[in-house]
Amino acid sequence: MTHTTLSVSLAVGKSDLNQALLDGRVTVPGADLTVLSYPSPERHWRMLRRGDFAAAEVSLGAFLAVREREPGRFVAIPAFPHRRFRHSYVFVGDGSTARRPGQLAGGRIGLRTWTNTAGVWTRGILQDEYGLDLRKIRWVLQDEDTAGEGGLPAAFDIERVAPGETVVDLTVRGELDALIYPEIPDVLGDGLRRLFDDSHAEEMAYVEKTGTFPIMHLVVLRADVVGAHPWLARDLLTAFRASKDIALDTVRDPRRVCLAWARDAYEQQRRLMGPDPWAYDAAVSAPALETAMRYCREQGIVHRAPAVEELFHPSTLDEPPRYVRA
Repeated sequence: MTHTTLSVSLAVGKSDLNQALLDGRVTVPGADLTVLSYPSPERHWRMLRRGDFAAAEVSLGAFLAVREREPGRFVAIPAFPHRRFRHSYVFVGDGSTARRPGQLAGGRIGLRTWTNTAGVWTRGILQDEYGLDLRKIRWVLQDEDTAGEGGLPAAFDIERVAPGETVVDLTVRGELDALIYPEIPDVLGDGLRRLFDDSHAEEMAYVEKTGTFPIMHLVVLRADVVGAHPWLARDLLTAFRASKDIALDTVRDPRRVCLAWARDAYEQQRRLMGPDPWAYDAAVSAPALETAMRYCREQGIVHRAPAVEELFHPSTLDEPPRYVRA
């Protein structure tokens, strides 16, 4: 009998957590895994709009929007290759006098898109932790949404930039009161500054208070692929976990990281967040997922926040038995 190997295309971000998948040190038994790296916007767009890959790392916010609009098209596994604190990604123009979120009330704030997970988390944090009323902000969007044009929530005051403009330029010119952005704009320090004078301290206080490390991305598979090969969901999760473990082993070793105080940063992280803040586990990550889904519901991205277990393939929600070593 001839056995064929399943060809699987996997699109991920180029991060240390994924590096062992990208370079082939981690594989999936029984699968011919082709691992591709694309920038986040292109990867999310191609997977969620067109299903270009068998599996991909995608935006949590956009996935939740697509999942509600097109149920049964994708299924997730609890691998979260991108998490990030978001206080450091709220910017104002150099000429702004604002230093706290309350000073933005009633103003205009720029965003890339409405379902962008960075924006979902930042809006939610500004609401929960600083009392900013999101419905009293005029939100200005720059790009077409990765999740498709399913209709913007009528409960919020939302407009789009004029053709040829960007929300970064508008903020630099003082035409927007603030900017929530997924990455650090090139003009930081030369037209923009962070809203918080000490955003790192704000992020430390946030994790100490809430215990939450915001999830930006998760991994999804096309439902037709995993329906035909149900073993793939569990084995792909195992591969992502193995790649993550290799990355954590690397960062613990000061000989392998070119930062003078890398070990000090690792030890601080461990004290605050435990030995594995990146846990690829649905139960452990449930509080962060539940918060993100609540924000998506409150911000009109979904009508209902699903239970955590509804997101994931059943095979990834429990652990298979293992041999007990004597």
